[in-house]
Amino acid sequence: NLRSISLPKSKNQFSTEIQSNHLTMGGLAPAEDRSEIAFFDVETTIPFRAGQKYEILEFGSILVCPKKLVELRSYTALVRPANLSYITPRSVKCNGIKREDVESKPTFAEIADTVYDILHGRIWAGHNILRFDCPRIREAFAEIGRDPPEPKGTIDSLALLTQRFGRRAGDMKMATLAAYFGLGNQTHRSLDDVRMNLEVLKYCATVLFLESSLPDELVDNSATPSPETTSRRRSSIKSSPPQSSVDQQTGENSTAIPILSFVSPAEAQKDPFDLSALRNGIAPEVLQSDIPMEEEQNQQSETVAASEGTGDQEGFLELDEITIPSIRATHVPLYEGSQRMKLQLFLGDRTLRLHCPRLKVRFGINGKFVDNAGRRKLNFVVDLCPSLCKVLQGCDSAAKTISVDSGSGSDWNPVVIQMNGFQNCHTARIHIPAEFNGDVERYAAEIHQRELSGDTTTQKLISSNPRAEELESLVKSGTILGAFLSLEPYDYQQRAGVRLVARKLVVVPQRV
Repeated sequence: NLRSISLPKSKNQFSTEIQSNHLTMGGLAPAEDRSEIAFFDVETTIPFRAGQKYEILEFGSILVCPKKLVELRSYTALVRPANLSYITPRSVKCNGIKREDVESKPTFAEIADTVYDILHGRIWAGHNILRFDCPRIREAFAEIGRDPPEPKGTIDSLALLTQRFGRRAGDMKMATLAAYFGLGNQTHRSLDDVRMNLEVLKYCATVLFLESSLPDELVDNSATPSPETTSRRRSSIKSSPPQSSVDQQTGENSTAIPILSFVSPAEAQKDPFDLSALRNGIAPEVLQSDIPMEEEQNQQSETVAASEGTGDQEGFLELDEITIPSIRATHVPLYEGSQRMKLQLFLGDRTLRLHCPRLKVRFGINGKFVDNAGRRKLNFVVDLCPSLCKVLQGCDSAAKTISVDSGSGSDWNPVVIQMNGFQNCHTARIHIPAEFNGDVERYAAEIHQRELSGDTTTQKLISSNPRAEELESLVKSGTILGAFLSLEPYDYQQRAGVRLVARKLVVVPQRV
């Protein structure tokens, strides 16, 4: 009964095979013995209008022995969506699944029993499953009026490898990680992707295991998250007991996973890209998803922009200089002579950067999230006047159009956030970039104080590279700020949008 299960290529054999799948997967293991790790992946349509949901086009899974990390069984099935028109050229470009490939395949309701039996009561694993695949499974079961399967624990390899392995391979996309280890090209088909996911984890675990045994001077710390993170990782590897652990939320015994990190449902909230902690702290209905530290290209562009200095207003546009039809987005080289490209916003031929002379802070500095080097990622939320709101929405629209046309399948995060219950109240989040200077936690934004003396207004430089504590004391709820902002489109880990980055802040005294 340990045979591999896959759907036949012949359409005539489909109904017979799917019945075999139900019988075989349904009898894999008794309820009290579901210790296998269920790696799974879904391929979906890509929504092309507001409010439209993802439709599952393919489900693929392998069951893995947690002690030997070997594949025991597999299952894959193409799925016919409720509306075939949801399969657009954009989604075909992403995963290669065409309408004719699924028009004679079962609906999700017809394979739901099998999917449930594969997943329910097991540890779930996959790349970015906490943010993408898990919600799609829950939505699909809700659509057919059934309770979804529940995991005994969750391993999201995106969060796990970001924390433990770092960005030595570049960004954390599965295709990049696979290329780094020479594992071939990602096909974006469910079964292929989960098998690649398992192999990537094995390679990363091997590297970390070997590094844990090397003297510090032989380990390239520039490739790892930070020396402190490396020490914590080594300590964790050396001290992890090889016995079974108990899930703190369900009370069920779970087999210890060598090298890999076990994440229970309760602990899953520690995902560095999860916003629950921030939402619980300050008005969850107001804030958009937190944006992780962008990949290398954005870090480089931030460093270059910061080094140019913002001591004056040159290069920053006033709102009354901007006309919405003149805003455009295009791809430009990451730096002169580079073959890598980044998306950039322009007003005509000028790089679009804004001077906003008076912004009211709604929520002060938040630094609950950290980057891979342990530095806090600082941001704050401001209210938007109607003219600034229109400009930002125009930038958002221009960047999103180019992003979609270039084939991106990422979820778009609007830069303008509308507060629930307040029709005309809009906000936006402003980020303060970290200064890359060893272990010193400083930030690449000038802070000035506006001083009034009679009819004369002057600016006094407070700090050119402030510490987090300085920013927290100055940027509080109700503070009035002048801001010099760069607008940086990003597309990273299936999320895209326009990021507002502060290059210079001017604290405006409030009149008595």
